[in-house]
Amino acid sequence: MKERFAKLLLGEDMSGGGKGVSTALAISNAITNLSATVFGELWKLQPLAPEKKLMWHREMEWLLCVSDSIVELIPSVQEFPGGEGTFEVMVTRPRSDLYINLPALKKVDAMLLSMLDDFSDSEFYYVDRGVIVSGADDGERHSLSSPSGRPSIRQEEKWWLPFPRVPPNGLSESVTNRLQQCKEWTNQILKAAMAINSSVLAEMEIPDVYLDSLPKSGKACLGETIYRSITADQFSPECLLDYLDLSSEYTSLEIANRIEAAIHIWRQKYLKRHTNHTKAGRSSWGGKVKGLVGYMEKNKLLAQRAETILQNLRLRFPGLPQTALDMAKIQYNKDVGQSILESYSRVMESLAFNIMARIDDLLYIDDATKFRAAAEPISLFKQDGYGDACPLRRQILPSPFSIQNTSYVSQFTAPASYSSAMKENRDGNPLDRNLQDQCS
Repeated sequence: MKERFAKLLLGEDMSGGGKGVSTALAISNAITNLSATVFGELWKLQPLAPEKKLMWHREMEWLLCVSDSIVELIPSVQEFPGGEGTFEVMVTRPRSDLYINLPALKKVDAMLLSMLDDFSDSEFYYVDRGVIVSGADDGERHSLSSPSGRPSIRQEEKWWLPFPRVPPNGLSESVTNRLQQCKEWTNQILKAAMAINSSVLAEMEIPDVYLDSLPKSGKACLGETIYRSITADQFSPECLLDYLDLSSEYTSLEIANRIEAAIHIWRQKYLKRHTNHTKAGRSSWGGKVKGLVGYMEKNKLLAQRAETILQNLRLRFPGLPQTALDMAKIQYNKDVGQSILESYSRVMESLAFNIMARIDDLLYIDDATKFRAAAEPISLFKQDGYGDACPLRRQILPSPFSIQNTSYVSQFTAPASYSSAMKENRDGNPLDRNLQDQCS
């Protein structure tokens, strides 16, 4: 414990030369690294190992105890010792954001770990990928392969994951219903963690390093197409998003970065003019955005329109990774309380994401197994010559082994082919997207 706190105080610079990171970033990195150690290999729906659970509770308690000293003063009415009257004094209480969000995150933490504990006695189990591939029978090979006979998307995209196994006739109805219920609960938990993370990031100060790196004009940042759409008389954010190429996570994130940068360019120009109380010269502005009479109003309107586009983009792709501004805020943040809330909510988001992905994997295998079990008797019936019986038609869940099929991650526009969509949309884990941007 002493060693860990010494590392935090030194800003991860054990040489003591003062070249370490801020305390806020050191705590953020510590929570992120601890989560990667404990939950980084959550490949099965099973209880967490006792030693890992103990490590998580013990070390999170150490890291979160820092928040006990982040307080604010609030008025409180107390009685005199004799009960003859009351008087008002100022008492300490955890800062409002910590007071509201930290207990909620602790509850989310407990709910997710409890959900994993419930999978201790189940009808399914897991087998290593190599064992399945080498010793699979025809039914197992059917689950591993696509209808075309080629290796399934799961085998290609998630080869490192163990293979879920279910009984020959699939899971019982009670287990299936419980899995669906767990999926719904986890989805709600995920949304709560994402909401806390977004609100904390919104409250963080914009670092000067980010503002200094912005281009001088919004047009240079956005490009001709987006700029022309924003400044048009008939402004339609949905039409613009439909026109843009949002077929992959990379292009969507790039567009979000450019729009967010343009917002702050125009906002800085507006605030500068407003602070100096100087009036911008009148301009016809090419006949666009009619009714504006000043340069300051023009920048204000452009920033508002760009914010509308960014909001619609986030609504369309709720699982969009953190933007360049978000990563800059995390790296240069000096507020320890905000750092704790941001990193804690982010790792809870990641844990919920992984649990939902494992449930989707299992439900997909169960559905395929039940479909195969229902189709086999019909096949035998037709072979015995008893007539042309129509095979049972049952809708198989789309393969969950792409992030494209989960409601809590980016739902990018469907590409021309299913295989190309799978190639573009990898396992977009919210924690993974931050492991590379810490102090890089």
